[in-house]
Amino acid sequence: MSDKHYSFFGSVEKSFNKAAKYTSWDKGILEQIKECNAVYQMRFPVKRDDGSIEVIEAYRVQHSHHKTPCKGGIRFAAEVNQDEVMALAALMTYKCAIVNVPFGGAKGGIRVNPRSYSAYELEKITRRYTAELIKKNFIGPGTDVPAPDYGTGEREMAWILDTYCAMHPGEIDAAGCVTGKPITQGGVRGRREATGLGVFFGLREVCNMPDIMKKLGMTIGVEGKRVVVQGLGNVGYHSAKFFQDAGAIIIGLAEYEGSIWSDKGLDVDEVFNHRKKTGSILNYPGANNFAKNTDALEMECDILIPAALENVINGENAPRVKAKLIGEAANGPLTPEADEVFAQKGIVVVPDMYLNAGGVTVSYFEWLKNLSHVRYGRMEKRFNENMNSQILGQIEGLTGRRVSEKDREYITHGADEVDLVYSGLEETMINATHEIMNCWLSNPEIPDMRTAAYVVAINKVGTSYAELGIFP
Repeated sequence: MSDKHYSFFGSVEKSFNKAAKYTSWDKGILEQIKECNAVYQMRFPVKRDDGSIEVIEAYRVQHSHHKTPCKGGIRFAAEVNQDEVMALAALMTYKCAIVNVPFGGAKGGIRVNPRSYSAYELEKITRRYTAELIKKNFIGPGTDVPAPDYGTGEREMAWILDTYCAMHPGEIDAAGCVTGKPITQGGVRGRREATGLGVFFGLREVCNMPDIMKKLGMTIGVEGKRVVVQGLGNVGYHSAKFFQDAGAIIIGLAEYEGSIWSDKGLDVDEVFNHRKKTGSILNYPGANNFAKNTDALEMECDILIPAALENVINGENAPRVKAKLIGEAANGPLTPEADEVFAQKGIVVVPDMYLNAGGVTVSYFEWLKNLSHVRYGRMEKRFNENMNSQILGQIEGLTGRRVSEKDREYITHGADEVDLVYSGLEETMINATHEIMNCWLSNPEIPDMRTAAYVVAINKVGTSYAELGIFP
């Protein structure tokens, strides 16, 4: 399959088939895991502000029912099509399996450019889309739980929740029908930055592995690493910010309007504010503009983080990429052709299907919070603070020494919701990284980390299907 006739779902299938060879599952089970279980394509009319009627094209794909509910974001983009939504739903299945989140994969998409619509028009589109999903039982806390994705956020999730609640009066777990909601509507603290933080935790863990770093000719740890990030949306911004806070140097930033670089390093927040003021990251004081925005992908750096859309690194430009480690923060930013080039060059690609699983992991925490109807930390925070204060007081009494105020605050602090969410996410990403690495390193025939991640996912989903006993 050449890059010209690129099918995103085809590319996911290609990666799946490559990994399936390293598993021992029956051909029929592999076929069942690979296929999308349900594809819902819909068209509905919406009245624009000028009185004209527009027919909206939208999708919801449930890739796998080996675990329910299904889970996956809804994206608003002019490029949305069935192939893309199917591919993203499939990636969600594998992603959830790898990070041990008990959901089947799903995805939704509405073919609109949100910039071309007023807030009122977007609200009408979102509510109508939700009503269509309800009609066909494609949404519900135990059925299918959407979330934000490219072009959507807390606002759209609140509209979905409100529409669902209006059509299911008295349903006690209704808040669990969608995640990524505002905090006031049952959202969880830490959800907004979750995907970017997960990218950071995953890459930090790879950077702490002596064997991998030696192979790449890099020092252990994140500090001092030269990083290029493509995309300054929610995921790209937070990925760059967490790397910067950990002592890495952000030397290049790319957005659709252009790209900038500086050997001395760029301050992510200042670039973000510059873009807010001027509408572009270009001409940022003290930085240089690239001739074309894709040049940033080919800049010499330690870590490259593509955090925008799929298919940005393909067979054509992959040979010019000079990064040693690539972290896929976006979904499908590399084509299978690019994977082959990097495998030959010895560049390690940390794959999207687990690296950007921070969003779904924290969505899982939000869903659990909605079902339990209590905020994380509410029951035990004060108890832990009082207990820690007691222990500290006893130690100070026995030693005759007092700890500094800063240390006292840290030791006695009881966990808030956001602390517990970060902690759960860190645990998830560290475990998943080691699981994939162990699979990769224990089988020398597996060519790259992506294939190892697929092997881990296929084995987990296959086990699930086998244990369900659905094959009479």
